[in-house]
Amino acid sequence: MRTAEEMIQFCVANHLGQGSMKSWDMKHFTLIQNALQPDEQVLFVFEGLHNYQSASKHDGNYAYAVTNRRFILAQKKFIGENLISVALDQINDITFSSGLALGTITVDTIREQFKVALEKSQAKNVSERLHNLLVDLKQPTPKAQSTNPQKEVDDQISLLYELKELLDAGVLTQEEFDAKKKQILGL
Repeated sequence: MRTAEEMIQFCVANHLGQGSMKSWDMKHFTLIQNALQPDEQVLFVFEGLHNYQSASKHDGNYAYAVTNRRFILAQKKFIGENLISVALDQINDITFSSGLALGTITVDTIREQFKVALEKSQAKNVSERLHNLLVDLKQPTPKAQSTNPQKEVDDQISLLYELKELLDAGVLTQEEFDAKKKQILGL
């Protein structure tokens, strides 16, 4: 997803909250669209009442997006706008609680907490999906696990020398050596 329209359609199709008027939804999601970097991809979106404390005490509707890099919160106002960006590694936890009609998702970051209210079943759905997505995004990739590329290269060279010694000693055949060499070098 990259456009505001796609984000709104995703929310509607997946029952992930919606504001009171589509024209305002479009304004909120357009802020997110305009904030995206060229190589940034929106993975998940939803809408809800921001900083919810009670039915009459909240900051109004916001649009929320999780990208491959960050969590974006956006609200277009009559005068001005609010746009908040939180790096994914700054998010500590996602929790869910429910009341009679509304559910509240709490996004706990290093600096603050955001409480977002939606209809109860939608909030539960958003909470589960958001939590699972963030867990997946925070999983280290095989490349991210490598902390020292030079050590990896040194380890590969050492392993190749050991294999060569096994080849020279007749323990490995040339075919076995070639196959292991390709495997080590990622060919």
